[in-house]
Amino acid sequence: MIEAAPQSGSLITARLAGEAGREVMAIPGSPLDARASGCNQLIREGAVLVQTPEDVLELLQSFTGAPRSRFRVSEGAAAFDYADLAKLDWGEARADLSTDIASLLTNAPVAIDELIRQSGASAAEVHMALLELELAGDLDREGNGLVRLNR
Repeated sequence: MIEAAPQSGSLITARLAGEAGREVMAIPGSPLDARASGCNQLIREGAVLVQTPEDVLELLQSFTGAPRSRFRVSEGAAAFDYADLAKLDWGEARADLSTDIASLLTNAPVAIDELIRQSGASAAEVHMALLELELAGDLDREGNGLVRLNR
């Protein structure tokens, strides 16, 4: 990780990677720069300190499958339960949800977060429905988390 503000999505990704036993690396920054505070905190919590490209190459070349970082989720932080994804019922309800999501789309781009809010479905369910619509050719991704109907 290169830059991360204290409440950034990058930190969420790093925490999920740590929970999943993945290697977490961070480049330190000035303690006076708010954009570096997240990386500095990750290093304090056990992420691997990276200062040069050679540090990354060394880590990758000597990787044995066991993470070197001691990074783990801080106490009090809620752990993501990957088993919840396996519990999702993707049968008939999936087709209904894809239809519901398609009904929320127009030719004007809309944020995926807004679709999640409007549909009341989980983020995983909405993303799966969007993927199905995209594979069917009914959805265009505009970037920056925006999608629109392709009809």
